Amino acid sequence: MGYQTPYAPTRTELSSCIQCGLCLPHCPTFRLTGKETDSPRGRLTAMTAVLDGITEIDEVFAETISFCLGCRACEPVCPSMVPYGRTLEGARAEISARQGGVPRRLRGWIMETWLGSPAIMRVITWATALVQRTGLARIAPRRVRSGLRGLRRIGWRAPSLRGRTFQPDREPVATVGLLTGCIMGPWFAEVHQASIALLVRAGYRVVVPSGQTCCGALAAHDGAAEGAARLAVRNAAAFRGVDYVVANAAGCSAHLKDYHHWAPGEALGEAWKVRDITELVADAVEDGRLPRLEGGRGMVALQHPCHLRNAQRIVTQPQVILEAAGYQTASIDPVCCGAAGFYSILRPDTSARLGTDKADEIRRSGATLVASANPGCEMQLRSHLAGEYRVLHPVELYMQALSGTTEGQV
Repeated sequence: MGYQTPYAPTRTELSSCIQCGLCLPHCPTFRLTGKETDSPRGRLTAMTAVLDGITEIDEVFAETISFCLGCRACEPVCPSMVPYGRTLEGARAEISARQGGVPRRLRGWIMETWLGSPAIMRVITWATALVQRTGLARIAPRRVRSGLRGLRRIGWRAPSLRGRTFQPDREPVATVGLLTGCIMGPWFAEVHQASIALLVRAGYRVVVPSGQTCCGALAAHDGAAEGAARLAVRNAAAFRGVDYVVANAAGCSAHLKDYHHWAPGEALGEAWKVRDITELVADAVEDGRLPRLEGGRGMVALQHPCHLRNAQRIVTQPQVILEAAGYQTASIDPVCCGAAGFYSILRPDTSARLGTDKADEIRRSGATLVASANPGCEMQLRSHLAGEYRVLHPVELYMQALSGTTEGQV
């Protein structure tokens, strides 16, 4: 039957794979099982078989596609530059459209309606804070218990930044729009505070549009394509007029950079530009708008989120920021930590195995301070490390280092 939705993998995308196999040793699921069907090459072959009508979208195909973490470690090593992340999301959109099912439809509704609603997120935040303070996490389902262990201490209610503008004390170098995100605002408010403080100090005018919503990355990764597209259109309108859209969660910034696939050209406009916070802060350090501090702060283990390193090719910028803060960095193997959005809930055993391996590597580094630029990775690492380990965003560590001369709160 082939494919039916406009999000499906295309012949051009799939035929660009030359079957060389260079991706195999970089794929975490292939490394776990050794099976060809659990590799990027195997999955692309399966997608092509559906396109050619050789096989159908059945349970076997759905299992082959859903076992993938979506880490995109195959992309940087691919000589023919196969857009694997795009084809994966397209295949999952087809599975959702053809198979449906109550659990999948419910997830899609949650990812668009709940995560896209500040009011609902306030209720979820309050409930999460209650669970943390009452010990109810101990009786939570095993699939969510690990994530609860990895959370920061959640406040009853985080102050909203939406609708606010932050001005530098000189002529702005540019105007940036900050994505508050679905969970970054209520659960990682300190990252927003550090981001705004650093951007303003670097000369940026920071606006936080009130009409913005969830970026839609989780929906797109899970195959809820229509919901992801609607969220993209809303954000395209909310951020119109800024020089850059900036996000401080790697998964969000990677997805925002791919909005040309999710929002119509007339909605997005030609001026749509996205930067991850690590790019803007590292640029400001390197051109002297933000200072470099003396060393001696000790060692920090630098974890590379997949959607920062693989999807955006951002590798050196977090290290520049940490070294500017006075830290020595121990770089960790970039293999996926196993968080991967909802993967840790849908496939807790595989996720836990990868998380344990990553935690063991961090312990071997000798560092008890860990830097990660993605909230899901941070939660995964914290849930698998003992209490003496601290996991923070690189911009938080830099802002803390500057705190003797600059306020870290906004």
